[in-house]
Amino acid sequence: MASASYIASFIGHRPGEALFIGLYLIGTTRSLTPEEYWDIPAHKELKGLGMEGFTEYDSRTSILLFDLALQNFYSQWKGKLVIGWPPPERSWWRRAHRNQMPVRAILPESALDAEMPEWYEISFTWEQLRVLPNRWRIVLCQWRAVYYIFDESDCKGYVGSAYGADNLCLRWENYGISGHGGNALLKKRNPHNFLFTILQRVSPDMSIEDVIHLESSWKDRLHTRAPLGLNEN
Repeated sequence: MASASYIASFIGHRPGEALFIGLYLIGTTRSLTPEEYWDIPAHKELKGLGMEGFTEYDSRTSILLFDLALQNFYSQWKGKLVIGWPPPERSWWRRAHRNQMPVRAILPESALDAEMPEWYEISFTWEQLRVLPNRWRIVLCQWRAVYYIFDESDCKGYVGSAYGADNLCLRWENYGISGHGGNALLKKRNPHNFLFTILQRVSPDMSIEDVIHLESSWKDRLHTRAPLGLNEN
């Protein structure tokens, strides 16, 4: 039997198909007792989600734990590469040299990305803002809006607006890069505490003057002008 050096991880996509997740290098192994196995936090979490392996009903007295290292092998295809999965489909592992696994598709967007929330349900952390799926970015680039940045550290807020060529996507991308978007009071704060939401979407043909007036009214209603909030004006 051939000894494997790597494990390619896939998940079920559609009948007869699997979706690429990543390639792992197999490192060292060690034997675990049931007590040692279930003492690992990740295994406890999986058990809470319904995993039933290696329980009191299992006759084994030990199990091997593999040290796997994720490789940067076609990582850009994670969630995009679809292969054919040979029958029987319920068998969850295969040896690559014994099977034919044809490439069925390379999707333009990752199938792992969740559907974008409605605009009134959006609440992105700064970390999420920096890694938005491309299809979400395309939608945000079409939106003009009045937005809100909430600092969880002291519950103060900042109101801003996105219009013209910038729109919401490019405006928020600027925050993702700098953490503050050039705003003086935000520069003094830790962006890891920020939440980004949309207060109001506006019409693409709304005049800049009207958008700015709407932004100002939100500052008044939410009391975000300094010293109560994080708007300087």
